[in-house]
Amino acid sequence: MKLQQLRYVIQVAESGSLTAAAQRLYIAQPSLSKAVSELEREMGITIFTRSRTGVELTEEGTRFLSYARQVVEQADLLESEYKGGAHVRRVFGVSAQHYAFVVNAFVQLVREHDANRYEFSLRETSTAGIIDDVRVQRSELGILYRSHFNRDVITNAIRAAGLAFEPLFTAAPHVFVSRDNPLAERASVTLEDLLPYPRLSYDQGIHNSPYFAEELHITEPAEKSIVVTDRATLFNLLIGLGGYTISSGILSEALNGSQIVSVPLQSDEVMELGYVRRGDRPLSPIASRYLTLLQDYVSTYRKGDHS
Repeated sequence: MKLQQLRYVIQVAESGSLTAAAQRLYIAQPSLSKAVSELEREMGITIFTRSRTGVELTEEGTRFLSYARQVVEQADLLESEYKGGAHVRRVFGVSAQHYAFVVNAFVQLVREHDANRYEFSLRETSTAGIIDDVRVQRSELGILYRSHFNRDVITNAIRAAGLAFEPLFTAAPHVFVSRDNPLAERASVTLEDLLPYPRLSYDQGIHNSPYFAEELHITEPAEKSIVVTDRATLFNLLIGLGGYTISSGILSEALNGSQIVSVPLQSDEVMELGYVRRGDRPLSPIASRYLTLLQDYVSTYRKGDHS
């Protein structure tokens, strides 16, 4: 087993295909495939299942990847310490539902490291995608919510992936609407008040179950419904079509502008925001710092500074 083979396996897992990994590694795809196959043969396991659409980690492969990352990280630290070169590159990834506070904390984290070498990633993705990203260590943290409605399903999905959920804070549901929307001046709104307006929600891909939805009350009737994949499109449609979406109520004017406002929604539900992590290893210092920045931003927002 060679260190280079471990680096290859990590890149293949992150890329999702041998072809994409080979391009990022600047090697021929047959050479990469041979190196991975030789490692599998030497270890006596199958790390990836291969198909026409790409590769997927097996259960054995997921465990192997966890050890491989630790070995590579330690090797990088040794080289940094004793070869006299530049400090080791800082690596961190977070996957999340579409929340402004997640992005704001990420921006602050990157600014703190702008003088160092780093490789950070932020993926706004589906609920199932978040859990899978953390499972295969594409991201160290996953940010999502639980509620009375989805708690059992989400908790079971997290456990089945071998992960743990750690609460961060709770938030009462709000609706995001354009500042020009008639609802924007209301002290609060009801689900009935929302019926005339287009409901905007995030696509959950093949896991299109209401329990995996990012929005509360997704099972309520809506005569007008639009599904999107990214936050920028959703905000544009809130403004252009006078629609609404249900979320935590925490915005960032610095990142999202002043055209979107948050209005409390009368509801018995509560959003429990938290993070998903692997339970078999401690959080890295960067992950811990990110969580601190995230909680600081939420606390500051609630005190009235919305910048």
